[in-house]
Amino acid sequence: MIDKQEVLEFARLMNLLAQTVEKDYVLGWVLAGIEQNQNIFPAWYFKGGTCLKKCYFETYRFSEDLDFTISKPEHLDNDFLKDAFGKIGLWIYENSGIELPQDLMSFDIYQTANGRLAAQGKIGYVGPLQRRQSIPKLKLDLTTDEVVVLEPVVTKVHHPYSDNPESGIHARCYPYEEVFAEKVRALAQRARPRDLYDVIFLFRNQHLVTEHALVVTTLKEKCKYKEIEPPDFSAIERHAKRQELETEWENMLKHQLPSLPDIAHFLNELPAFFDWLYGVTPPPKELPPVEVVKPDQQTWVPGRVVSAFARSDLIERIQFAAANRVCIHLTSLVSG
Repeated sequence: MIDKQEVLEFARLMNLLAQTVEKDYVLGWVLAGIEQNQNIFPAWYFKGGTCLKKCYFETYRFSEDLDFTISKPEHLDNDFLKDAFGKIGLWIYENSGIELPQDLMSFDIYQTANGRLAAQGKIGYVGPLQRRQSIPKLKLDLTTDEVVVLEPVVTKVHHPYSDNPESGIHARCYPYEEVFAEKVRALAQRARPRDLYDVIFLFRNQHLVTEHALVVTTLKEKCKYKEIEPPDFSAIERHAKRQELETEWENMLKHQLPSLPDIAHFLNELPAFFDWLYGVTPPPKELPPVEVVKPDQQTWVPGRVVSAFARSDLIERIQFAAANRVCIHLTSLVSG
């Protein structure tokens, strides 16, 4: 397990709470534990915001939950889940030192509106910050109530900490186009601030889409399954929770980002996004930078897929700062 100082240093560089960095660290090791459990790894498909952060964008917003679509409904059983995560917790402790006390694991299994199984799990952990008085928990969202359109892919998990296993950590996850389509569907259904943030973030990185048509066809399949119409700009504007996008923007996102962009820029880009999605117009060659909420903070720009994180090497430190939009001070020593 990394020490407390490494967590504090990452938190300082990223302008985030130390608790947020610690959770990101623990999430990486939970994904490693799931990978080594060959009973569940082939059947659990990683998705959502944490999937984007861990598998596609190293400089993405920090997320807090692990979301999976489960291809084997029999896995959503309390005894099965407690046994599986008891073994995963033991493996994680032996390989990292992170504690996942079995008495702090709970799973609430329920039926969705159409009779499919879903579950919410809560797992307590003791990580580098050693918070034992009030043990933090991470959340698992597990569902069988989802249509998987594209073949899942195995990708390497971004774990920028000094104890990253030599062979790396891997996850079986939605391909990029399906994550994109799922986020648009989520925006249409629940209209949460993180859905708007994610959709525009992905739009700003649409060059990573290998086949544009896959996003549209996958979105239509997902909307059909949920019995809703594929959304357009007017559908978001008319949404019952449209006002909550603005009122909850800061509450839901501030702790996940070094600098919080103004929601107005994201709302203003929605028409261009939907025009691009449905082929009305091509995307602009370059989208303008977005100002953050506080004028004294740096300008927010879309994240990039990079591999440089905080290391001892000077060049890697500069690359890390550039990728994460943090300020560093360079001192030149000139001899006379």
